[in-house]
Amino acid sequence: MAEFSLPKNSKITKGKYVKAEGATNVRKLKVYRWNPDTGENPRTDTYEIDMDSCGPMVLDALNKVKNEIDTTLTYRRSCREGICGSCAMNIDGTNTLACTKSMKDCNDTVAIYPLPHMDVIKDLVPDLTHFYAQYASVQPWMQTDSVPLPDAERLQSIEDREKLDGLYECILCACCQTSCPSYWWNGDRYLGPAVLLQSYRFLADSRDEYTGERLEDLEDPFKVFRCHTIMNCTNTCPKGLNPGKAIAEIKKLIAERHAL
Repeated sequence: MAEFSLPKNSKITKGKYVKAEGATNVRKLKVYRWNPDTGENPRTDTYEIDMDSCGPMVLDALNKVKNEIDTTLTYRRSCREGICGSCAMNIDGTNTLACTKSMKDCNDTVAIYPLPHMDVIKDLVPDLTHFYAQYASVQPWMQTDSVPLPDAERLQSIEDREKLDGLYECILCACCQTSCPSYWWNGDRYLGPAVLLQSYRFLADSRDEYTGERLEDLEDPFKVFRCHTIMNCTNTCPKGLNPGKAIAEIKKLIAERHAL
């Protein structure tokens, strides 16, 4: 199990166990709980779920807990379609989306924790402030100096458009970011796989005219080159993307720039 950011001088303490009385098709959820307002140590609470009256995904089970058992349970969720990235969490030791993770693919007792190595706001909600600030730092929008033709789009060839496949689909769930040991060690300066994937998405876009400026900004001992190709990022991405490859392409562009 990966590390989690706990309040200082604290340890996980024993939590409550809620049984599903009279149910025959029972699954257990072991859920990380911490409320900063109480002053209590973090704990894990265990809930029994009647799967005969519950949807098939982990998010369905969490919704059942919150709606019917314990309204104090706190987590993020929105689209429930694997598009928004809100319900990213660590399930049975793997970072993934609760809305696309089937209960059938989980252990008998499903261990649910917030994304690892992030400060915890409450329960399963990590603080993503730093992550979003790093994302904004790579200026993730198309930048140009040329003036487009009146009433015309900026066109690109089919071949150039295909270069964006595997990049634009990122939903910024931070599953890859928080699975990366290099990011755990140097998260203050290393941009991490999700942010670098987003950076390469614009480096690879034939319509963007700021390639040089983008590469110059990334040319730093920490921002890119703290990637050690561990590939946890690619293994855990719930969208099947390859941030490790995108980082390798950035390194290649920087090397080619120096060779000119």
